[in-house]
Amino acid sequence: MPSPAASRPRRPVGTVTRGTTNPNRLRRMDRWIAVTHAPALRRAAAPLAVDLGYGAAPWTAVELLERLRRVRADVRVTGVEIDPDRVAAAEPYLRDGLSFVRGGFEVPLPERPTLIRAANVLRQYPEADVPAVWARLCARLAPDGLLIEGTCDEIGRRHVWVALGPEGPRTVTFAARLATLGRPSDLAERLPKALIHRNVPGEAVHAFLTDFDAAWATAAPLAPLGARQRWIAAVRAVSARWPVTDTVTRWRQGEITLPWTALAPLGAARA
Repeated sequence: MPSPAASRPRRPVGTVTRGTTNPNRLRRMDRWIAVTHAPALRRAAAPLAVDLGYGAAPWTAVELLERLRRVRADVRVTGVEIDPDRVAAAEPYLRDGLSFVRGGFEVPLPERPTLIRAANVLRQYPEADVPAVWARLCARLAPDGLLIEGTCDEIGRRHVWVALGPEGPRTVTFAARLATLGRPSDLAERLPKALIHRNVPGEAVHAFLTDFDAAWATAAPLAPLGARQRWIAAVRAVSARWPVTDTVTRWRQGEITLPWTALAPLGAARA
């Protein structure tokens, strides 16, 4: 017979966040996931995606299901929230393939997800907590799984996220609605927690954004052709000095992706 302590539900790992959310806020992140993670979703026997910390309303979980089902019709999404009131408030949105549970960084599910998306969650934690949380979440992934952890503004115009596999961080992606971007370093305010305090001289992310701003300024003559053409030219120029991993297909979407090793903070693990 189990002891009373063993029979009690475990307390979720983490703390309640502010819960701010808006419809369509994570569209840029979702669009990137749907393209780059599509092969793994198609290979998975029964793909499960987790929207970790979806907030006061479950818009982002609903939208994630809709967007991933364009890749694979039988994908499932589970929204995980540490606040029981938010889980209860999400019940009207239950549908085939969409569920909600109370939990935190332990991701209390019986199977390993193909995707965990944690947007605007770690921003509210100390920087020192990030490595342990990343390690815990990566340990929950399926062998071919992906963790996306990052930050965006309130209406989804500016994003920066880190993509991690079971082995750890892989890439950093910057994404913006280009028509509203003054210069690339405007994205610094949306750096994920692992990088936001490292945008200072001597750190790689600061050097990258400085170079990107210079390339953007040099591309100013292309501004009359539109912000997209200016962005593409700036990315092409900055890729001469930085190991940009994506191609013009993604640049046209207002994105640029680099290896984590190129931007990792001084003293951080670069594996």
